[in-house]
Amino acid sequence: MGRVAIRTEGLTKRYGSVLAVDSLDLEVGRGEIFGFLGPNGAGKSTTIRLLLGLARPTAGHAWIMDVPVGDVERAHRHVGYVAGDVAVWPQLTGSETLTYLGHLHGDVDVPFRDELIERLRFDPAMRARSYSKGNRQKLALIAALMTRPDVLLLDEPTSGLDPLMEAEFQSLATEAAARGQTVFLSSHILDEVQDVCHRVAILREGRLIEVAALEELRALGGTVLEAIVDGPVPDLTGVPGVTGVEAVDGGVRVSVTGSPSPVLARLSACPLVRLRSHEPTLEEIFLSYYEAEK
Repeated sequence: MGRVAIRTEGLTKRYGSVLAVDSLDLEVGRGEIFGFLGPNGAGKSTTIRLLLGLARPTAGHAWIMDVPVGDVERAHRHVGYVAGDVAVWPQLTGSETLTYLGHLHGDVDVPFRDELIERLRFDPAMRARSYSKGNRQKLALIAALMTRPDVLLLDEPTSGLDPLMEAEFQSLATEAAARGQTVFLSSHILDEVQDVCHRVAILREGRLIEVAALEELRALGGTVLEAIVDGPVPDLTGVPGVTGVEAVDGGVRVSVTGSPSPVLARLSACPLVRLRSHEPTLEEIFLSYYEAEK
């Protein structure tokens, strides 16, 4: 994936007694789709604000394409940004908004902009005041993508989009990465992250608790067994390798690291109606990290 597009060293932001971002060390490569995960309040949006130079760090440093983020004018030449809650100029049409933003940034790929308008099924003739939340997100996505920036900082970019447009966004993100652009994607839609991201970072209370490729996370997450039983569910307390047990209708879902044989031996003591296993989903991995950190 070539050289580093985003780098932070000890990046920290404190608001009074609240430590919003805690000594963040991160590197994201060119051409990478990087998922940035965590619940509300974990520090995701604060990190993006720091990368944009919209907030000053309490400590540490960050660079976009080797430019210090404090040099806002130079750093922003490399960046396209989409917020989770887009503000618009209500009196302007979508077309006027895109033209104005294009003049501010320069280097608009006009044929590509028109392609984005068509692919996202966006009506640029309407006044922005009449746009739904989904259409405001489309406007922001087109504005961010139309200059083909080196780095896309996307904070909940599909908020308000319908499933068809979410799928179109995933295609656009994949195409951008194939062109060598970096996509930094903060999202709570874990299926979306699972489908497009090369690596993910998991953030908790401002602190980075894991960075890994999805394949590595799945390997660390082991196996998930789902057993439906005819009778009482056996007690799996203390069974080697069990990292989580969840009751489901008529049975149990068990997360296992290492060999599942001890769990299977315990389950075989009762009549099994159905047994299946699968790799953990990103949601299951994400929840397991949070359970482990409690």
